[in-house]
Amino acid sequence: MAMMSLTELDDDTVRSMSIGAVFSEFGGKINSIDFHRKDDLLVTASEDDSVRLYDIASAKLLKTTFHKKHGADRICFTHHPSSVICSSTYNLTPNGESLRYLSMYDNRCLRYFKGHKERVVSLCMSPINDSFMSGSLDHSVRIWDLRVNACQGILHLRGRPTVAYDQQGLVFAVAMEGGAIKLFDSRSYDKGPFDTFLVGGDTAEVCDIKFSNDGKSMLLTTTSNNIYVLDAYGGEKRCGFSLEPSPNTKIEATFTPDGQYVVSGSGDGTLHAWNINMRNEVSCWNSHIGIASCLKWAPRRAMFVAASTVLTFWIPDSSKSTVVEPRPMDVEGATPPENVSQQ
Repeated sequence: MAMMSLTELDDDTVRSMSIGAVFSEFGGKINSIDFHRKDDLLVTASEDDSVRLYDIASAKLLKTTFHKKHGADRICFTHHPSSVICSSTYNLTPNGESLRYLSMYDNRCLRYFKGHKERVVSLCMSPINDSFMSGSLDHSVRIWDLRVNACQGILHLRGRPTVAYDQQGLVFAVAMEGGAIKLFDSRSYDKGPFDTFLVGGDTAEVCDIKFSNDGKSMLLTTTSNNIYVLDAYGGEKRCGFSLEPSPNTKIEATFTPDGQYVVSGSGDGTLHAWNINMRNEVSCWNSHIGIASCLKWAPRRAMFVAASTVLTFWIPDSSKSTVVEPRPMDVEGATPPENVSQQ
């Protein structure tokens, strides 16, 4: 698989994306994926209780570890390329080990983090220090430090919490019931949020938040498969669009590293790419893996990864021609083009 370093993306490059590698050795749905910020590495956590580490430059599986006692649900890299934080699927009790700090190098648990009483549904690492955050169905967000077992702070809230740090690590966002997004200063979160955004007219729960690399935009994905791009400073909606519903399966959307495009899965097994500034759809592809519940763009590569029970690496194919007409970005029930087949 020929890898291409990221320079500046354009519509033609995005439109040419196609599958460059496929990994189908999973024994169940892939629950979450994460790229390392600086190294060409990808980690996955799956329903088969596996954590798998990949080299994305060579498209090779480097290591597989199994975690039968705790399972593997949410996962994210720490700053070290062989260390991850993984949330548990099993034994979720008040004294249970709901989060683990794992070394992929020697398959060792470096630390357990106890406190959450139910499943962790959102997990993210600070880009600047050893802090990380977890949001759980027990209606709490907990702030942790990799170096100590004890929880450093707790936010209690209504609904399903979703958390994300901005790319500078100075601000974090928490989504809660009713589509409210609260912004906190990561150095003084105990003082409460300094701003609150409301996604007007949509009361579905936000199941994913991402900040663009430049910190200017925020990407929200809801449980009803609506996707919004907000101004990260004022909260105004820059654009939004609706995708086909996917009952019992949450989709994921991602910014490209330059913040100019959004790529997303859909409930009909297609993938979509949108130009944010032009507010039109650039491309629509058959995912070939059903509904892609995990989707992220690599930090420094012209590459994204989509996953269901199968993992796929997507890269530019210069020989590809355009097959999909662009259409306006709209939040009012957009439907995929008729010429895209569903697998």
